[in-house]
Amino acid sequence: MTTYNTQMTQTDDDIETLLKEMTLQEKAAQLAGTYVGTMDETRTVDDAEEMVREHGIGFVTPFGYGASPHRDSTKVIEIANRLQRIAREETRLGIPILIPVDAIHGHAYVEDTTVFPHNLAIAAARDRGLAEQIGTVTATEVAATGSNLTYGPTCDIARDPRWGRTFETFGESPYLVGELASAKARGIHDAPVDVAAMAKHFPAYGEPARGEDASPVDKSLSSLYRDFLPPFEAVLAEGIEGVMPSYNSINGVPSHGSNYWLSEVLRNDLGFEGYVASDWNGINMLHQDHRVAEDQKDAIHQSFTAGVDVHSLGEGDHIDHIVSLVESDKVDETAVDASVRRVLQLKSDLGLFEDPFVNAEESDDTLNNDTHRGVALEAARESMTLLKNDDDCLPFDPGIDEVLVTGPNADSLVNQVGGWSLKKEHELDGTTVREGIEGVVSAETTVTYERGSGIDESDGMDAAVAAAANADAAVVVLGENWYLHEFGPQDVNGPTDRFPNRAQLTLPAAQRELLEAVLETETPTALVLVTGRALAISWATEHVDAILQAYYPGVEGGKAVAETLFGEHNPGGKLPISVPRSEGHLPVRHNYLPHPYPIGPDEHLPSYDPLFAFGHGLSYTDFEYRDLSVENELLRENSAVCVSVTLTNTGDRAGEEVVQLFGGRDYSSVVTPVTELVDFQRVALGKGEETTVEFEVPADAFDVVHPDGTSQFEGGSISLQCESLKTSLTAVDN
Repeated sequence: MTTYNTQMTQTDDDIETLLKEMTLQEKAAQLAGTYVGTMDETRTVDDAEEMVREHGIGFVTPFGYGASPHRDSTKVIEIANRLQRIAREETRLGIPILIPVDAIHGHAYVEDTTVFPHNLAIAAARDRGLAEQIGTVTATEVAATGSNLTYGPTCDIARDPRWGRTFETFGESPYLVGELASAKARGIHDAPVDVAAMAKHFPAYGEPARGEDASPVDKSLSSLYRDFLPPFEAVLAEGIEGVMPSYNSINGVPSHGSNYWLSEVLRNDLGFEGYVASDWNGINMLHQDHRVAEDQKDAIHQSFTAGVDVHSLGEGDHIDHIVSLVESDKVDETAVDASVRRVLQLKSDLGLFEDPFVNAEESDDTLNNDTHRGVALEAARESMTLLKNDDDCLPFDPGIDEVLVTGPNADSLVNQVGGWSLKKEHELDGTTVREGIEGVVSAETTVTYERGSGIDESDGMDAAVAAAANADAAVVVLGENWYLHEFGPQDVNGPTDRFPNRAQLTLPAAQRELLEAVLETETPTALVLVTGRALAISWATEHVDAILQAYYPGVEGGKAVAETLFGEHNPGGKLPISVPRSEGHLPVRHNYLPHPYPIGPDEHLPSYDPLFAFGHGLSYTDFEYRDLSVENELLRENSAVCVSVTLTNTGDRAGEEVVQLFGGRDYSSVVTPVTELVDFQRVALGKGEETTVEFEVPADAFDVVHPDGTSQFEGGSISLQCESLKTSLTAVDN
């Protein structure tokens, strides 16, 4: 069998020539994908090879997916090369395949790779440069195993912490999410390899009804344009190659079948020219779950005409249905050509026509190397968020005689890395909190470990309490375990009524009882939370002197936690999401909309009354803010305001502080958020050092979003706040 133009260069003429050579069946095949996994025994590597060989399918995910049986990097590379060789040498036109992966926080589904803290932790670090480094390392390791596209960055905002995908996001602020998702995209593009990125989940996913994954997001147009779209607009400006729709419906129309969102808004209004790929089985869900399509063929018709180019799990059925829809004149072949052209152009841009293969020996030096692990450690350090530290309980003295380490997350790498990662201890290489503490305390210190409890069942609590009574300090590491989406799969978490679940944000009884019993010994105690969400820990906040939010800190997280607890590292993270007092206090977010108080404000519970506010985070040193000012008190459309504040480290040790600027309109033609995060900078200062932090905030940060979704610059007063300091300026209509 001959191969068409095996050394194709990256020119439009080559793409058009190839497109003219393709049959309708070959075109349709470029718009279908498949995967290999253990959930369905029919999807084996052999089956994937056959689908490439016989159908010329365009996308295969043979690894980098939770159900994939292939973890070893050597095996992964071998599979990728074998599939590419079949595509190049055993199909009529020799078109290479795209191999996408879920690399949400590093290439974490393959062994011997660097697993970073999850995105919520990166949002706590508030460091754009760090996010870029993570993107670069991730892309480099993805390419080293034969993949060429990563499903990310995640552009969803987390507006309901009950949602099981909260940890995948960069938090509740549209600005923060947009800045860090864009930084991650830049990092991917700046990598010394060719890897594409895919923004997800467009247009709105992070506030599902009941907090239930993929349930409807029934929001007004003004909310959709004000709260959900800005992160995508920011990422699209970075030249992102792909966009993935959300599973849910909006205003009665599923995103995968919405011509308004995928064609009118994404392509026409926002100018996106890349390709749109379904979220896994999202197209079939139009028929199976949303029930807006009568059968699979109708679902494919709806999604394709709406603007979805590629069915990620389409396989042979998708090919057959696209061909049938064209032949029955329900789909114009020129529309198919447009979708195929996008796919072929991306493959060409990635250099796959020239060389789609990977050198396994070179990959050994790339994966999980010391430099990459160093970035993971720094990310974990910067994310550490000190929520409470009464009476300077922390840091503990590293020369302490005896310390107890207890809790279900004290010695579990699986729980520490969280979902979208390998889920067996022997597959992971890293440092647990227990191991981290053993590494930072003095050689004379005794470190006693007793698990004390599981996630929601008791496990040796009496032994842990006895050890606490004899210890000079106790570290209790609680929180959540490994999960995906709606807190699955059950092979990890057991029955669906167990913690974690979306009905419960409080710690389960077994963990609460362990914490209470340790505190009764009156041993100085620090609570560490390894979790993917904001947990409602009102009792702990009242009774525990020190609380450290560690999020899912990745493979190096145990070391970062230990360094923070024992003073080698000064915490500087800030909460990227508001922490509620209870489930009944939801929704709780800093950028809420103001409203009346019909029976008076004194009788009305506060609108925003979190246990810990968005942006909260303590330090072991003290920072003083003063002299918040604006360069010009008049702000005009298409201009910017220069804001400055003086920051001084008045404490007795070096530290890093995230300086956060909030702003909002005092009055406007429609209701607008009381305040929004409009800029931030992470600043390092030595003892006694001082600096002036400057922000340049564009005028459109204060645009007013109207009921139809349009934004408009308006005159009027604007308030700015940085810590307890406030200033104002006036927007002036031209």
